[in-house]
Amino acid sequence: MPLLIALVLFLLSFHVRTAFSAHCSITTPTKTFEKCMTLPTQQASIAWTFHAHNATLDLVFFGTFISPSGWVGWGINPSSAEMTGTRALIAFPDPNSGQLVLLPFILDPTVKLQKSPPLSRPLDIHLLSSSATLYGGKMATIHNGAAIQVYATLKLVPNKTKIHFVWNRGLYVQGYSPAIHPTTSNDLSSIATIDVFSGFSAARRDDTRTLKIAHGILNAVSWGVLLPTGAATARYLRHIQALGPTWFYVHAGIQLCAFIIGTVGFAIGIRLGELSPGVVYGLHRKLGFAAFSFGALQTLALLFRPKTTNKFRKYWKSYHHFVGYACVVLGVVNVFQGFEVMGESRSYAKLGYCLCLSTLIGVCIALEVNSWVVFCRKSKEEKLRREGLISCGSGKGSGIHG
Repeated sequence: MPLLIALVLFLLSFHVRTAFSAHCSITTPTKTFEKCMTLPTQQASIAWTFHAHNATLDLVFFGTFISPSGWVGWGINPSSAEMTGTRALIAFPDPNSGQLVLLPFILDPTVKLQKSPPLSRPLDIHLLSSSATLYGGKMATIHNGAAIQVYATLKLVPNKTKIHFVWNRGLYVQGYSPAIHPTTSNDLSSIATIDVFSGFSAARRDDTRTLKIAHGILNAVSWGVLLPTGAATARYLRHIQALGPTWFYVHAGIQLCAFIIGTVGFAIGIRLGELSPGVVYGLHRKLGFAAFSFGALQTLALLFRPKTTNKFRKYWKSYHHFVGYACVVLGVVNVFQGFEVMGESRSYAKLGYCLCLSTLIGVCIALEVNSWVVFCRKSKEEKLRREGLISCGSGKGSGIHG
């Protein structure tokens, strides 16, 4: 239990540190802006100056490349907070010269459906000027992690200061067409609605982010830690005669707590799916439903548990063992799949869970070895008793006939 509490505190502290680690800047080598804001994903940020007298917006977007041949872009959706319909400026290395180029794109529905590669075309918004530069100036080169600044000056509609910003980045470019970006949770939620006059995020609060963190922590603790712990309790404590039936109540209590917590995490996952139409994580979703179904079957099995004298008891035990171990395996596998979905495949949160799980596995291996040693010792003593070399009332090694 102390190990479990430490894991929960570690995961919480990690996400708190992540939320406050990013920062924004109002100063660039060529301009100084009035306001700035850290965007919720991809360590991106923006800075801007809004000229209310003529509804003009000077803006710079700060992003990073994830590939030497990749792309970085941001844009404005005039109608809604989604990718489809965005008027974007996308920067990438020229396929011929390798120099940084910035081209305009309109992301219509065919781009989302990947029916055809996006083609550059003039934007139908009042874009007065635009440019892009790498952090480090003209001599800088594009590489994985290279920082870029994309500048733009736009003429806004008078009295309409709430802007839907969309941004993303990809691994490579096909000719002069950016290829599809990664589809992790962070990449699919790179959207924010900001009031450029007040500087506040108007919509798309961090509610989904909070739900994702809660969903991940609850499921990691329940399906990924408590459930395997309960299975290990049943396997290694039931043979200790001094405990009597206590092992059963401990096992049932741990598994029931795991299922209740896991049900809450499962319900949050369903809610996240409703809040993210069009975003589907097929494998993670299927594994989650399978693990929850097996967990529900295990819980219901307690109501139909035959007595030890019942002839169907052995069949119930086989069913209980099979479904239980299947649920443990599915739960642990889906926890790792969840780290992939949240883009935390190389995070300290995953490292903390791996350490917790490996500790549990190490304890199980030690108990398993001890169980086999005890089993082999008892088998040997039983064989000696059958052969008459040890008297029935003798202790260890005593009563051996010379």
